[in-house]
Amino acid sequence: MNQPAQSKAAAAAQVTRPAARSSAAPRKPFCGLIDPVLVEGPVSFSFPGSVDRAGAVAAWTWVLRDVGSDLISAEGVSNGAFKASDLEPLMPELLARMKAALEKIDGDTETMRRFRAQFAREHAREEVGVVLAALRSRALLTKAQGFGKAINTITEDGALGVALQSMPLLDAQIAALLFHAALGQVANPTRLIAAVIKLSGNASEAAIARNGFAPLVDAYLAHAQNQLQHLQLSGTFADTDLVCRSLERFHRLVRALTSYIEFSRGSRATQVLSTITKLVSDRIEPRLKEVVTDLNQAMRRPREGIDRIDEDRLLAAINGMYLLSAVRDSRDSLALNAVFDQTWSQSGQALEIHIQRNLDLIRQNPSDVTSGARLDAAIKMAEIRFNPEYAETLKRARTAAERRV
Repeated sequence: MNQPAQSKAAAAAQVTRPAARSSAAPRKPFCGLIDPVLVEGPVSFSFPGSVDRAGAVAAWTWVLRDVGSDLISAEGVSNGAFKASDLEPLMPELLARMKAALEKIDGDTETMRRFRAQFAREHAREEVGVVLAALRSRALLTKAQGFGKAINTITEDGALGVALQSMPLLDAQIAALLFHAALGQVANPTRLIAAVIKLSGNASEAAIARNGFAPLVDAYLAHAQNQLQHLQLSGTFADTDLVCRSLERFHRLVRALTSYIEFSRGSRATQVLSTITKLVSDRIEPRLKEVVTDLNQAMRRPREGIDRIDEDRLLAAINGMYLLSAVRDSRDSLALNAVFDQTWSQSGQALEIHIQRNLDLIRQNPSDVTSGARLDAAIKMAEIRFNPEYAETLKRARTAAERRV
């Protein structure tokens, strides 16, 4: 598709055009071409290999409105008809226009100020720079994801080292993008770090950086930070399974770094790890404190009225046990030791009391459906909190209690 005659200077001049008219809301920034390097907010730390989705959306809006409005159909973007296959042929011209516009911004302080104001993002220029680099490397991003999947099948350390050395380590920006895209597909982050240390001949942060692997460390930090998006624990129907998986992933990423790499005291990596550990822990702590309360309220019989199961409370109690178990497995990467120890102890004591109480009720009245349902839920929670063997013992005790007349 040929563009109308228009100089690059004219395209660059459009950067500061006021955003008075509204543009079509972009459904997917750049039609998904840079999805492998997008991260979700909240983003406290930026990295050269990834960009906040909100920043990418802002950059896409800028391109649609100010850089390529004559090339891209705003209506097509709005209704979803404009696809990646439509955008791809336009990329050479769009990249040239974006580069020219950014050069104009970089050359004038006032233009830079207006650009940031238009985006309403302090690091807008840096984010657009990452977007531009990702667009230039778009064909490699998918290959990097395939590389990450392939790493999972490599069983020999030597072969893994050779694979890592095939990355463009001399180009830090491209390496950062590709490592980020690849890491999202790697099941065992520890193997990758162990291989990098072997290639570097030293576990120090400085040695790893000298050998071109600093972008990989950044990718680990970015992916660890990106787990925050999933730690939404408010409401009865919060996705506890997703939260637990994200905690496990966070733990794997953080432990791969802290257990193997010797970080310099006060280094940026150390500061980032400290901050995101606190952010993750702060999101989990309030819900962790509710576990025992939810358990007690779900298992107690009402003092007045008809005895009935509170399904919401019961679900919250079971989910709380799953969360508690996930925190136990990830506690070395969290700052929750005091809260966890208290909740772990109290939940075990409370669960045993409720199990015994409901077993006694079943012995007194084997046909008591409500007590039976509470006992079944308590046994399930015991399986999570203690172990499957203990749960099997309780099931046999329940069966024996029902047989008593």
